[in-house]
Amino acid sequence: MKGLVAVFSSFIIVWGALGGLTAFGAEPPEISAKAAVVISADTGEVIYAHNAAEKLPMASTTKIMTTLLCLESGGLYDEFTVDSEAIKVEGSSMGLREGDIVTKYALCCGMLLPSGNDAANAAAVKISGSIEKFAELMNDRAREMGLSKTYFVTPSGLEGEGHGSSAADMALLAREALKNDIFRDICSKSSIKLRFGAPPYERWLKNTNKLLTMYDGVYGVKTGFTDEAGRCLVSACERDGKDLICVTLNDRNDWNDHMALYDYGFQTARLMEVPLPADITADIVGGSSEKIRLAPKESTVSVTTAAGVVNDFEFTVIGQPFLYAPIKSGEEAGKLRISYLGGEVETVPLYAAEDIAYKNIRSESSEKGLLARIKETLGRSFSR
Repeated sequence: MKGLVAVFSSFIIVWGALGGLTAFGAEPPEISAKAAVVISADTGEVIYAHNAAEKLPMASTTKIMTTLLCLESGGLYDEFTVDSEAIKVEGSSMGLREGDIVTKYALCCGMLLPSGNDAANAAAVKISGSIEKFAELMNDRAREMGLSKTYFVTPSGLEGEGHGSSAADMALLAREALKNDIFRDICSKSSIKLRFGAPPYERWLKNTNKLLTMYDGVYGVKTGFTDEAGRCLVSACERDGKDLICVTLNDRNDWNDHMALYDYGFQTARLMEVPLPADITADIVGGSSEKIRLAPKESTVSVTTAAGVVNDFEFTVIGQPFLYAPIKSGEEAGKLRISYLGGEVETVPLYAAEDIAYKNIRSESSEKGLLARIKETLGRSFSR
């Protein structure tokens, strides 16, 4: 196992032969999708791929990025009035009308469940002032994530010139979005009760993702459809400790294809117990010791992997340059980032493994100085 590293490695996923990657030992299913991919949600490794690097229109799965940016913009529960022009958009809707009072949280639910184009436009204008400026924000974030085949023109997924992505990129985007606990909670719901309107009143929104109730363990993520893109689906599923993400683009049989790909993926993927380092220390100031031992609560983490080995994992201690005494055993004192081939897998808390008492260095120095003066005085007295 590699030792602790001092800095966090750059975000790199090894995709392999994206044109048609299959895993050894199981027969991949026949599917209808023009492009598809299954990855480990933990490491980003590819379990299965078919034309996964080809840029295609991805319809309303675009709203994964729009929702993530909305959640990250803050002020989720502050009420405001939707822009009357932004909500005048064709296609699927959460039911917004001119003068409606909403929150960003409600718009996120409206994007992920009924796939509201009105919610996407309203969020974009609220955050960036215009749809065009919000698209720039989307593309900036896509570049940060390394989504090389992705370009956004609209926040909703309605086609614009150049708007598109690849199955591989959409899987990476979903993997990043699912790290946000609020995003994951929303997209896992079959329905949700929200309060919005003019004046606000309670109503129910229903999720378009039927896979949530069709296949055990599915917890997201987003559907999409336009005439140009066909049926698009990004999903995530956890079963027996294994966590996978599946993407199909232009797939007339997407529900069944995702279930077949999960059957294959869960048969093929491995669940690895990765041992965590047990010799972590940190500098501490003002304590009875200059170092303090830190440890995670668990000695291992479970990771879904295609063919990884323990030696491929790296560990980074995250925290302040030094800690301050006193610290009691069990107090959280840092974090441990677990990385696989440069990509983040998980970050777990680190806790003090011992008590470190406060040590008053100034007082001790004064006491030592007083004792030295007494000894010096006594010494002079006895020498006379």
